[in-house]
Amino acid sequence: LRTHQWCFILFNVLLFHVLLFGADLLEQYFLHSLPLSYTDAKTLEIRERARKLDLDPLKANLSYTVSSAATCSNQEIFLLIVVCSSPENRTRRNAIRQTWGNVTDSGGYAVLTLFAVGKAASVSTQLEINEEAQKHRDIIEGSFMDSPETQTQKMLMSVEWTVTFCPRARFILQTAQDAFVGVPSLAGYLLSLTQLEDIYLGRVVHQGLPDRDPQSPGFVPIHQYPEEFYPDYCHGNAFLMSQDVARKVYVAAREVPLSVPPDAFVGICAKRAGITPMHSSRFSGGKHISYNRCCYKFIFTSSDMKEDELFKDWKETSDGEDCSL
Repeated sequence: LRTHQWCFILFNVLLFHVLLFGADLLEQYFLHSLPLSYTDAKTLEIRERARKLDLDPLKANLSYTVSSAATCSNQEIFLLIVVCSSPENRTRRNAIRQTWGNVTDSGGYAVLTLFAVGKAASVSTQLEINEEAQKHRDIIEGSFMDSPETQTQKMLMSVEWTVTFCPRARFILQTAQDAFVGVPSLAGYLLSLTQLEDIYLGRVVHQGLPDRDPQSPGFVPIHQYPEEFYPDYCHGNAFLMSQDVARKVYVAAREVPLSVPPDAFVGICAKRAGITPMHSSRFSGGKHISYNRCCYKFIFTSSDMKEDELFKDWKETSDGEDCSL
C-alpha cells in the first residue's frame, strides 16, 4: 500500500510539471503563425524602404512635442519601454516611475521608460503635463487631443518617435499604463535570443473581429477595413518589437487606416512588412495574473494592476531571493 501511495504522489508531481511547462510549449507551438513569404513585391519594397529610412526629414516634420528628444540621442538602449498613458493619470505615471519604470539597467544593459500622451482636454491638466515633462523628461506628447478615438494615432506617434529619436534602441516594449512589467525577466529572455531581427512578440490574438457597430467608439467601417478578420497580432496590453520591426511598421503604416484598434493596426502593418507575430504566454494579454512572488519573477507582464498592488508586488519581486523550479 505504501509503495502505491508513493507512486501515486510521484505520478501527480510529474503530471503537474507536464501540465505547467508542456501546456506552455504546446500553446506556443499551436499559436505560432506560419512564416510569411518575402516574395511579394510590396513586402519587399516596405522592407527595403525601412532599411534605407532617412531620419532627417522625420525630425524636420514633427507631429508631436519633443520634450524627450534628447533622452535617447546617441545612447545605446537595450530595452525601450513606451507606456501608453492618459494625460490625466499622473498618479499612475508616478507609481510606474517608483516601481518597474525605475529600472535603468538590467544585467549591464540600459533600460529606459517613457510615456506617450496626447493633448489634455483641460488647460489645467495640460499645464501639469508641461511641468511633468520638464521635470522628468520622459513624456512624448502628441499634437492631437487624447481620446478613445486617437489611441491608434498615439501608437503610430510612439513608433515614429522611436525610429526618429531612439534609433539605437534594440528592443521596444509597447505597454498600457495599467500593466505590471517584469523588466529583469523580460531583459533576461531578450539576452537569450539568437534571432535579433523581425522580433514581434506578445500574446497572439487569432482571428480578431473588427467592430462593425456604428454606435461603438471602436467602430471600423467596412470601406476602411473590408476583411472579415484582422491578421494575427499581439495583444495591445504589452508587446515587444525589435528596432527593425518598428521601422517596418512605420513605413507600412502609411496605407493602413487609423480607425482600427492600435494593436490590430500594428499587426496589419507587420503582416504587410512580412513579419510573423510570435506568441509567448509570459505576456498576460488582457488578463490579470493572480499574484505569486515566483510567478511574477517569471512572467513578463500582467494587466489591470492596481496602484497599491504595483508597489507591493514590485517590492517583493525585486528582492534578491531566488525561486526554485
